[in-house]
Amino acid sequence: MNERIGLFGGSFDPIHHGHLIVARAMAEGLGLARVILLPSAQPPHKRAASLAPARHRAEMVRLAIKDDPLFDTSDYDLSRAGPTFTVDTVQHFREQYGPTTPLYWIIGADSLAELTTWRDVPGILERSEIATAARPDSVPVDWQALSTAFGSPLAERVRTHVLETPAIGISSTDIRQRVAAGLSIRYFVPDAVRCYITQYKLYRDSETTA
Repeated sequence: MNERIGLFGGSFDPIHHGHLIVARAMAEGLGLARVILLPSAQPPHKRAASLAPARHRAEMVRLAIKDDPLFDTSDYDLSRAGPTFTVDTVQHFREQYGPTTPLYWIIGADSLAELTTWRDVPGILERSEIATAARPDSVPVDWQALSTAFGSPLAERVRTHVLETPAIGISSTDIRQRVAAGLSIRYFVPDAVRCYITQYKLYRDSETTA
């Protein structure tokens, strides 16, 4: 049987220990051989101007995972112009790994609650499984709305892959605010990421362009 591959997209602005803990928990729960982290160039729900430059976010991901064989990273989304849509990314990896490799697109419960607003969810589910990292304080999901939007069989497939993960009280927003306020982010992010943020003076003001 082909190894199972997880695909974990996000702005990673910056990547932090919460991302990595959740990704590992999902890998363990789903039996994944590898999790590929995919920094987004322009997530449809975020203004590109509000993000640190892509090259910095990609390098911080690389530094965060460089000593862990479970993780890999890809700049596929960074190489594309315009907004990043999941269905296009999943199609790329389906072509790369072939028709029989199990692919899992990993999302958070907040994204699951917004799934009816995504482009071509049935197309995503033709190419992969959607796996949700849920926490005790996760946003409630309206499963009836998902059933109405996509049909009961597809909604049930999504529901099957909702896994409980640790509740980690760390967010990229908090980290950026701490840096801007001159506070330490030690233990919030891997040391290599912390040093990188310091070196390039990231998040010190609202226009990170270094």
